[in-house]
Amino acid sequence: MHDILRIDPVTRIEGHLGIEVKVKDGKVVDAWSSGTLFRGIENILIGRDPADAPVFTQRSCGVCTYSHLIGSLRAVESAIGVTIPPNARIIRNLLHGAQLIADHIVHFYHLHALDWVDVISAISADVNKTAALADSVSNWEKGGVKFYTQVKKRLKTFVDSGQLGPLNNAYWGHPAYKLPPEANLMAAAHYIEALRVQTRAAKMLSIFGGKAPHPDAPVVGGLTCIRDLTPDRIAEFKFMWKDIQDFVENVYMPDLLAVASFYKDWGAIGGTTNFLTWGDFPQTDKEPESFFMPRGIIMNRNLKNVKMSDPSKVLEHVEHSWYKKGKPKHPAEGETLPEAGEYDRGKKYTWLKAPRYNGEPCEVGPLARVLVAYAKGHKEIKEAVDGTLKTLDVPVDALFSTLGRTAARAIETVVIGRQMGGWINELLANIKNGDDKIYQSWKMPEGTVKGAGLNDVARGALGHWIEIEKGKIKNYQYVVPSTWNLGPRCSKGKLGPVEQALIGTPVQDVEKPIEVLRTIHSFDPCLACAVHVVDYDKNKSFKARVC
Repeated sequence: MHDILRIDPVTRIEGHLGIEVKVKDGKVVDAWSSGTLFRGIENILIGRDPADAPVFTQRSCGVCTYSHLIGSLRAVESAIGVTIPPNARIIRNLLHGAQLIADHIVHFYHLHALDWVDVISAISADVNKTAALADSVSNWEKGGVKFYTQVKKRLKTFVDSGQLGPLNNAYWGHPAYKLPPEANLMAAAHYIEALRVQTRAAKMLSIFGGKAPHPDAPVVGGLTCIRDLTPDRIAEFKFMWKDIQDFVENVYMPDLLAVASFYKDWGAIGGTTNFLTWGDFPQTDKEPESFFMPRGIIMNRNLKNVKMSDPSKVLEHVEHSWYKKGKPKHPAEGETLPEAGEYDRGKKYTWLKAPRYNGEPCEVGPLARVLVAYAKGHKEIKEAVDGTLKTLDVPVDALFSTLGRTAARAIETVVIGRQMGGWINELLANIKNGDDKIYQSWKMPEGTVKGAGLNDVARGALGHWIEIEKGKIKNYQYVVPSTWNLGPRCSKGKLGPVEQALIGTPVQDVEKPIEVLRTIHSFDPCLACAVHVVDYDKNKSFKARVC
């Protein structure tokens, strides 16, 4: 006997996601990932001015808008052959860092934590024990009995009102929850505090980006925020960075370790096999050699044989996607030819293509970046990873899991956040020395030129490819992190990373498949809205809503 569980939609930044899994003997034995929203921005761009591409592509998403902006800028700049000034590179790194930190804080607390934290349980917590627990894991200046008493009172009022808002319709009381009430109260308090902290990152984006979301100061050739390059504005940015970094190091990371200590069994659940990064945060004009987060490819979990990833080895398959049938193509030669059809998991079942590296599916994102950096001996990453493994008392192999994926996101938030302090000081020193250049003029080449913008954003490896002919866009394609992670089977039948990761996931209650959501959410697809479950053996259908 088996159960078929349909989770649709699982909303995410690139659109809407549907997940279907087959459960047998309490474990997932097969899975299908379906992207259910078609945008087609690539087609909209054809015939437009190349400078329009960053403006359009960043509107692929209202959450990580800077990610597509910088990827598109790099693609256009690569094609026309312009090198941006050092100050522009530094500021772009700072904007990218602010975006990444904001995304990771929101993901852990507001999109993923409720898979592990039972906030209803928190109202039965002993506030004295909660305060003692918080003091034992964190040096955060806020807290104490009074603080947690107020939070508990607010939560109880919220629960008693019967209107839980964003906390409604979750699986409270599910046996898969393991945290004691005191840990749940501590995490719930920090969930609320994180709402304030993440707004600081948005303000940081607006200082040098012009506005948030959809920054408009970064342009082809550099930036236009020359009037904001003053000691006062840089100091304002630095003040906000310090506030966020304090939260990251003294709340986010300790919370991750505290919660993970109760779920160490998830260090053997939800893993994939191959990991790809394009790398990012250039320290000089030499790329990818100067990337702070290095470029690389790990195959078959072999950390002793990390190679430089080669974008020429990427092909996109459409065998199981709602596009006109054709041979796998490199994104630079790719097409976006939609051909809508019915959902058929044996044939076509998604709008997402299936990118493959040298024929293999690859996970992208924080775990891939941390693994590549760790394997290459990246000093800061290695220290953070080894410290985390030691604290949790788990082996390196635990990184290849849902637990490892969630921990990697916190680890890189700490490390990249610390690195931002150096970039701020570098920028300030340049300005004080009279170097305020942030833009390089350029001229559109005649004839046909091609370019690629490869970078690694919060959710993973992102690639933009452009072909320009007579000053207009002839072709444009981009492969986003969610396509890598959430794509379907390829023409050879190989499962996508999320499909692969779900195999073996335990499910205690098919009507409340919280374990499936844990692994899906660990890839940061944003938010699950509804779960549809069909029991084919019992011929029974039911629907359960989740937050």
